[in-house]
Amino acid sequence: MVAPFGVRGWVRVQSYTDPPESLLQHRQWLMRAPGAEGPDAAVQRRVLQTGWDGHALRVAIEGATDRDAAEALRNWEILIERAALPEAGPHEYYREDLLGFTVRNAEGVVLGSLQHFLAAPATPVMVVKGEREYTVPAAPPYLRRVDLERRLIEVDWPADF
Repeated sequence: MVAPFGVRGWVRVQSYTDPPESLLQHRQWLMRAPGAEGPDAAVQRRVLQTGWDGHALRVAIEGATDRDAAEALRNWEILIERAALPEAGPHEYYREDLLGFTVRNAEGVVLGSLQHFLAAPATPVMVVKGEREYTVPAAPPYLRRVDLERRLIEVDWPADF
């Protein structure tokens, strides 16, 4: 959740789905407060109404009836159960499935392991930590190959960059 929208409890949502509005297909969301952990950290809420203007998602969520309630949801995460997600297609991967993979460049140098992704305007960026930290675009021509069985990502990225 990014911020309240209006005075009736609607929130603006940043979606990491592709395309972003596909998040609105899910009418039940698990939501987790910032820093909350454990099996009981998420609450289930129904999506009551939605809007998409080509730039931002706007959502009315069960239990948020005014601006203060929407403000209380700022920075909450939206979690969609894995079973509700479509299968990844050929050469498509869920980012979560790649975390911890070894990242090796085309010269065979191990850069480290994939820690997380950053959202960037052009393409997502992989944050790789080894002896040092690398930020590598997660798209061709830099992302060359993903080997799920070997838990290996091959990139075209110099070790000294």
